[in-house]
Amino acid sequence: MAGSNPRAARIAALIQRVIASSIERELHDKRLSNITITEVRVTNDLQIAKVYWTQYGHEGREQGERKRAQQALDQAKGHLRTLVGHKAGLRLTPQLQFVFDEVPGEAHEIEDILALARKRDEDLARARANAQYAGDADPYKHDDKPADDASDGFDDDDFGDDDFDDFDETDETDESADDTSADDTAPDDTDGRA
Repeated sequence: MAGSNPRAARIAALIQRVIASSIERELHDKRLSNITITEVRVTNDLQIAKVYWTQYGHEGREQGERKRAQQALDQAKGHLRTLVGHKAGLRLTPQLQFVFDEVPGEAHEIEDILALARKRDEDLARARANAQYAGDADPYKHDDKPADDASDGFDDDDFGDDDFDDFDETDETDESADDTSADDTAPDDTDGRA
């Protein structure tokens, strides 16, 4: 119900009741079968009332039935406005504009989409329940050999034989360097002084 005018809201509710009961009891038009008045919005100045309606049609023929219902509502617009004026006791009866309400149809489409998504989730859950691994269940390789010495944090396999050879050669080089440095500090007898 449009606007913030409480009187417009009351008139909109009254118009909705009058039109719904009039379509059902007084208008004997087959084109208006299965019509529901979903909402009425009245402007704050009470000049225009938009009447939203929807129709439950036969599958495959919704478009044609909707067009015929819109024609019937437009033809009955004057009669319905007169009924609203008499039953509501209004000095000025708003002009009626009939608008097809798309929201219920969209809601049904959303419900269908959600139902399809739930079905896919159930199918996926069933597929997961019977699923098996394409390869091994545990694709990582595990060595079954016990570690040689867990205290140093390294396995013997971490180092090759070349690593140990390089380590030994550097120790020998350091010892020979120490021997030459000791000879350099000894007094040299060749300079002719005694």
